[in-house]
Amino acid sequence: MLLSKGFEVEIYTSTPTGDVIGFSDRIVANLHGFVREPDSRNVEYITPPFLKYEPLLMALVEPRQKLRSYLRSLGDYTLMPGSTLALGGTDHFYRSDPNNPYHTYIEQTYGTDVVTASIHINVGIPDLELLIAACRLIRLEAPLYLALSAASPFLNGKATGFHSSRWQMFPKTPKEVPLFRDHHHFVEWTEQQLQLGTMQNVRHLWSSVRPNGDNRPYNLNRLELRISDLVIDPVALLAITSLLEMRLTQFLEAGIGSSLDPLAPNSSKFTPSELAEIADRNEIAAATNSLDAVLTHWQTGEEITAREWVSNLYEELRSRAKDSGVWCFLSPLKKILEQGNEAQRWLAAYHNGLSPRQIMTDAIASAEKMDKELAEALLLI
Repeated sequence: MLLSKGFEVEIYTSTPTGDVIGFSDRIVANLHGFVREPDSRNVEYITPPFLKYEPLLMALVEPRQKLRSYLRSLGDYTLMPGSTLALGGTDHFYRSDPNNPYHTYIEQTYGTDVVTASIHINVGIPDLELLIAACRLIRLEAPLYLALSAASPFLNGKATGFHSSRWQMFPKTPKEVPLFRDHHHFVEWTEQQLQLGTMQNVRHLWSSVRPNGDNRPYNLNRLELRISDLVIDPVALLAITSLLEMRLTQFLEAGIGSSLDPLAPNSSKFTPSELAEIADRNEIAAATNSLDAVLTHWQTGEEITAREWVSNLYEELRSRAKDSGVWCFLSPLKKILEQGNEAQRWLAAYHNGLSPRQIMTDAIASAEKMDKELAEALLLI
């Protein structure tokens, strides 16, 4: 059984040497399929949902080729990997839509802490109660996906001490989000946050994972994982996504009340509030050290590195991936575990003497080359 899945891809526009420059208002006006972020320096495109991974790969690559071509028509501009303003620019907010009151609120409340780029992975789960329960599980394991995707060790030209500076500084809102018992609990809690003003609207739930749908919080049909940094390599992104999907199909088969449900009796030694605290602490640890982070396992309370936890899941889900026909998409995960995520590779270069600008310039060129090779392989150019 494969689930429907799609992506929201946020990405910076920049010079080839990593100076981020905003074009989102012009991009949205001239290219179909792109939407603006509050700050003009990054732009978003959304893939349609697909069951199979092959069309999903095409949907990731094709819009980026169109975007690259459009940027070249404006001058010597390109796309920058990473999830923060790595080389500078946090001193000013560049509004993409000065007349949008929600954008005004975001700028005045959070400033450039929200001017980040990331991947949101959406996976379809139409059953409301199963969806809420699946969000419980992935909330506890979201730090693993951050550990795999971390790609923001620099900010304003300096190493920050975090592998994901984005998630370390991003304003999680509201500050405390419980593990929801059921759909009614989620609706009741959301309505309460709107009344209290801790959420400005139904979209203003900025947590690692949330249930999503066309009429939130009432009509919901998908799980949205929001914690991942921008994974510029589509093959790596599909590997991370297939790990998420295989874990979700495993959970959906086991069902609510199984040992994979954090709120089920005997599934964990912790109370619901303790589990939420563990999830939050693990997120901070993963933002700091990604795959080398020491996390607390939500079921046993044992300490385990993110790399070891992901490796265990990888082996546990291997046969499921083979039976589902997605092993070729999951298997590149091994490369991330062995060679490190993007942040770890960049930091290795930094400790070998390269400057953040040199590292980002090389990353920009490598991403462009990779996109071109993938586009040629997919017969897009």
